[in-house]
Amino acid sequence: MAEPLLIERAGPVLRLRMNRPQLHNAFDPALIAALTCALQAAGADPAVRVVVLEGEGGSFSAGADLHWMRGMAAAGEAENREDALALARLMRTLDDLPRPTVARVHGPAFGGGVGLVACCDIAIGTPAARFGLTETRLGLLPAVISPYVVAAIGPRQARRWFATAGTFDADTALRLGLLHEVAAADALDAAVQAQVDLLCRAAPLATGMAKALVRQAATATDPVACDRANAELIARLRVSPEGQEGLGAFLDKRAPAWAAEA
Repeated sequence: MAEPLLIERAGPVLRLRMNRPQLHNAFDPALIAALTCALQAAGADPAVRVVVLEGEGGSFSAGADLHWMRGMAAAGEAENREDALALARLMRTLDDLPRPTVARVHGPAFGGGVGLVACCDIAIGTPAARFGLTETRLGLLPAVISPYVVAAIGPRQARRWFATAGTFDADTALRLGLLHEVAAADALDAAVQAQVDLLCRAAPLATGMAKALVRQAATATDPVACDRANAELIARLRVSPEGQEGLGAFLDKRAPAWAAEA
């Protein structure tokens, strides 16, 4: 049996490719576990600078495997809760990963597949990519992925797409904010690589901390505490080895050490 996840490493770039093409890279427990484990390992490895998430075959990910869903429909509520928590751990691990992530969305993404796209820091798709939060057609809801999709497209749009289970194209995904860029199929790899190159030229610790800063800024309720925390953060970074190297390289008009290593 083929491995559900293919892992490729090229220098500081880790590529995770979902490998269930005959089932449109739909989730089952094995794929969820493999992805979670690989992401946890990436987060613990300082040599990993960027993670690219992609799918084998014609689809990015169709969400939940129908055979798996059939089995869970026959299970009890407690078992379903534990099953859903496994998917929640995957999404949280991806969203919180202390490494920048890029989704290479070459084809359709539905349900949980949309959740993966929303959890990634950068998402680039092709015109062939289609999206749908189709759970209400089955009497369900995109509950586990909702925090990430709402953060990506906003509450107003989420109300529409969660309730209607409608599908939308790549241009609409771009307008909603789910995708950052739409590239022709033959230009997708170049578009992804351009983002990877930018990330590898940026400082490793700073890029890893960027998403945490955005999250804190978006949820801050005390302006004075927010200003104090941000001042403490920039002061700490300025005197850190990475900050000193970056500022020194800029003043000396040379590339910083991390750019030369990438």
